[in-house]
Amino acid sequence: MLADRPNRLLALAVVFAAALMLANCTSQIADLPLVGTPADAPARPKEPGAYLPVNDLPPDRDEAAMDPNERAKIQAELIAARDRQAVVTSGKNAAAK
Repeated sequence: MLADRPNRLLALAVVFAAALMLANCTSQIADLPLVGTPADAPARPKEPGAYLPVNDLPPDRDEAAMDPNERAKIQAELIAARDRQAVVTSGKNAAAK
């Protein structure tokens, strides 16, 4: 039993080393023309894309997004729809009991 332990450690080390070598080759394998990409795939850009501008804010709007009267109308419609749905749902729950 004790004699098998160094062999197991050696086998584990070989498997780990092989996994590391294979992981390092994946980017090169993906770039192969016959293996990595399908024939109808678009060409890759020469330079990788830049990071998204996290701190850049969009410009302020010139006009209001929604008129306050229109907003109140939509809110009233949504409240009415919610109330109608609550009545239908409570009726189904009462019938199921």
